[in-house]
Amino acid sequence: MEARRSAWWLGCCVVFAVLHGCATLGDWSPLAPTERKSIFQPAKYPAGEWEQTSVLTQDAYFSAADGVRLHGWYVRHEAPVAHALLLHGNGGNVTLMAESLRSLNRRHNLSVLALDYRGYGRSEGRPTEAGVMLDARAARKWLAEKEGIAETDVVLMGYSLGGAVAIDLAAADNCRGLVVSSTFTSLPDVAQHQLPWLPIGSLMSMQMNSLDKIKTYRGPLLLSHGDADQVIPYAQGLALFEAAPGPKRMITIPGGNHNDPQPEQYRQALDEFLGTLPPLGKSFPRTAALDVSVTPLP
Repeated sequence: MEARRSAWWLGCCVVFAVLHGCATLGDWSPLAPTERKSIFQPAKYPAGEWEQTSVLTQDAYFSAADGVRLHGWYVRHEAPVAHALLLHGNGGNVTLMAESLRSLNRRHNLSVLALDYRGYGRSEGRPTEAGVMLDARAARKWLAEKEGIAETDVVLMGYSLGGAVAIDLAAADNCRGLVVSSTFTSLPDVAQHQLPWLPIGSLMSMQMNSLDKIKTYRGPLLLSHGDADQVIPYAQGLALFEAAPGPKRMITIPGGNHNDPQPEQYRQALDEFLGTLPPLGKSFPRTAALDVSVTPLP
């Protein structure tokens, strides 16, 4: 019996070691397909409400650096306060962002491009961690050219997984402002939260390590997170906020769960944030005083 138990534990150790080694292989890991299916949950066209009545959208088509053909919805404003790239979460497609597009365009006076990552909606290809980052860069380039501004003058806005994509782009290439909602510190952290009894975080090949990346972004940040989020804990949003070195403000939404809509108080905070952004062509006000407030909404 003792020998059998020892053999069982030895077998577990071997399996763990092999799986841990797979984590270093990235997209080449044999576990990568399973990870992609659990993390990326796209709805391909024609799934979704493509005939919108709440906002007048224009189809945008462009290609990522690796040649993948992408699609987005563009909403123009005659006199925009800012120009924003909107990045959705891990499920569905761009049609789920119709109400957000309407609000950002009409309430907040933004010209907005909402992107469907590769494999989502009308976009071609298959989603991967590296791929969706390329997609965001291509979308920002398209919007900047459309609006006649520099790429770094685009405001990046992301929800959940889209927040991680926005943070990656902001940290690497800068931006006029960064707005993220209900976003995680890293994919392994989310997995470990969901399955605390397994060492799953150390086995994953996909990372999206926003906590490390946001430390290098020094521009304006508006971050919101519900304190009752059951998918991505509030503590992860707070950790991102604390790690960001630039001008920043965090909105805490009492009782807010992961997919709850943003309340009116958040809309007011977003208007205030947009009103304090640096002028076009001056994306990084490095001498600005830091606003490090955490604001709980009533």
